[in-house]
Amino acid sequence: MLTRKQSELLRFIHERLKETGVPPSFDEMKDALDLRSKSGIHRLIMALEERGFIRRLPNRARALEVLRLPDSATPGAGRQSRFSPTVVEGSLGRVRPAAPEGEGPSHVSIPVMGRIAAGTPVSAIQSRSHTIPMPPDFLSSGEHFALEVRGDSMIEAGIFDGDLAILRKQDSADSGDIVVALIDDEEATLKRLRRRGASIALEAANPAYETRIFGPDRVRIQGKLVSLMRKY
Repeated sequence: MLTRKQSELLRFIHERLKETGVPPSFDEMKDALDLRSKSGIHRLIMALEERGFIRRLPNRARALEVLRLPDSATPGAGRQSRFSPTVVEGSLGRVRPAAPEGEGPSHVSIPVMGRIAAGTPVSAIQSRSHTIPMPPDFLSSGEHFALEVRGDSMIEAGIFDGDLAILRKQDSADSGDIVVALIDDEEATLKRLRRRGASIALEAANPAYETRIFGPDRVRIQGKLVSLMRKY
């Protein structure tokens, strides 16, 4: 039988591993559970390990593996699920077969609007350069566009340099969404959006980069990440 905090931490670690493949840091766990110190997180992890719910992997920093969930728990219950981008692997130039008659289009043409920084922000989004075909199943409703990712600030979210980020065009997003944000109408960046009171935080998924915090009038959302296309 787990305590409420133990159960919350186990679910948080489980969801972060599903989302990014990387366990959360002690600071992220502390913030998620509203604890004052990381020592409380350490005690919770020790308790979960002793009860056989998690395992710490040797010789790897921040390496945790969830072995099981409580029988009464549904993975992700009690927390709002967050986006984990779908990756479409393969050559961007590969010809896709035509769909059988009556089954709709085999792909949707998505405009590529230049590059986006997953690191230091770059100039605002450019005009369309070309289009790429995307399977409809990997898109949500609405209008979409693509940007080529440059930088490594989102690697712990599974977004790498050279990926094509597929985004749904929208001017609002929920806290926790990965978005294209335009800063002061001059710089564009791909980051996770966090709302902190009246302020907006643009959070990297790489500990080498700091979270940047802005007033709400300085940041405009341009789109929300829905899929990734990876070149090979």
